[in-house]
Amino acid sequence: MRSPLTRRRLLTSGAGLAAAAALPTLTGCGPWAGAEADPETLVIHTQLGTTAPGSATYLAVLDDFRRENPGLTVKSLLSGDDLAQVYETSRLARKEADVVMVNLYDKTLAWTGVGATVDVRSRLDAWGLRERVLPDALRTWTDGQGRLRAFPYFAANWPVAWNTELLQRAGVDAVPTTGEELITAARRLRRAGTAPVTIGGNDWTGQKLLSQIIQTFLSAEETAHLYRTGDFSGSRAVREGIDYFVELRDAGVFADKAQGLTSDSMMTQFHTEQAAVESAMSSALAQVPGRVARHTTVGGWPLAPHAAHRRPTIMRTYTLTGLWISPNGARKKAAVERFVRFLYRPEVVSRFVTESGRDMALHTGTVSTRFPLVAAAQRLGDSVSQVEVPDVWVPPVANQPLITATSTAFTRGTSAAEVRSALEAAYRGV
Repeated sequence: MRSPLTRRRLLTSGAGLAAAAALPTLTGCGPWAGAEADPETLVIHTQLGTTAPGSATYLAVLDDFRRENPGLTVKSLLSGDDLAQVYETSRLARKEADVVMVNLYDKTLAWTGVGATVDVRSRLDAWGLRERVLPDALRTWTDGQGRLRAFPYFAANWPVAWNTELLQRAGVDAVPTTGEELITAARRLRRAGTAPVTIGGNDWTGQKLLSQIIQTFLSAEETAHLYRTGDFSGSRAVREGIDYFVELRDAGVFADKAQGLTSDSMMTQFHTEQAAVESAMSSALAQVPGRVARHTTVGGWPLAPHAAHRRPTIMRTYTLTGLWISPNGARKKAAVERFVRFLYRPEVVSRFVTESGRDMALHTGTVSTRFPLVAAAQRLGDSVSQVEVPDVWVPPVANQPLITATSTAFTRGTSAAEVRSALEAAYRGV
């Protein structure tokens, strides 16, 4: 797999040029000047502090950290969805932030391997933090060479949310657990004027649900092979999964024109009760309005006959946010250690759970009482089966093409063969 982080590839792309143009305002003569070399200044690059879930808690926690460390200047550099691009450009200029809070996805998969961030395994042990991290999170954040890319932090449960009041109005008395029941429920919901399953078929939410349905007949090992190679035709189980998706789609299970919807439009449809069902990760469940949450239950995706799973499926991931240490940050051992240790404190972890409804990649006994759907997802346990979130296996160069192919897949009338072809085409640049 080609590395996505080289000076030529980065700065000759449109996004790279835009980020490079913005770089002087971040690291030049403004407040970031010299911060990368000052051992008494800690710069944190994050999406928290914008509209990202948990931002208010992060800002409050950061203020607490500043008060506890009066001799340390702490600066927070905020980015949106372009964080990875902005960080890569600043790293090429050797003016990157010290700590980066971002998920393990797309470009970031290659960072530690190319030296854009450092392996933190020895620090995890030296700082006595290993026992704080869930074992599955450690495995997920460790690459094929045994390097721990970052300190794991946020996780997510990803169940299906069912508006039981809308189901009952349409004559559906129980949450569907099989594909046949789901198709029947979708038809009844449509007759009642309600969209069945809303999904962002034009973005990452649709990509994840498509993957979940394809995995109906797959083991975890088969899923890993599939998303590493992009071979959507070579396995009978994969073909059956795509056939199952197409059957559901053409039976009207998904909202009209799902191929053009995004995560925002999906959430709007569910929150306003235009749609009865959504595939929602923890941060989305935390945003469901109380009046809707009161008659919403969470569960798994219905199964087809002869599925590889015994119960309806959910997804679960430990990769939503990690604390990555940059080469600049590696030279500020004392300041970075204080910050990571502070965020790993049980009482700080609990604040993200109670105040923001976040799931954590760390051990905690705290439950999201203010966010009942998040808490309900945490309690699903053995009533559901878990499938894989494919992010850590999809080659970075295939990620965006795979989302484009997802939109094709959600277009009604597209054959299973055409879906397979579109998904395989996403891997042509690998």
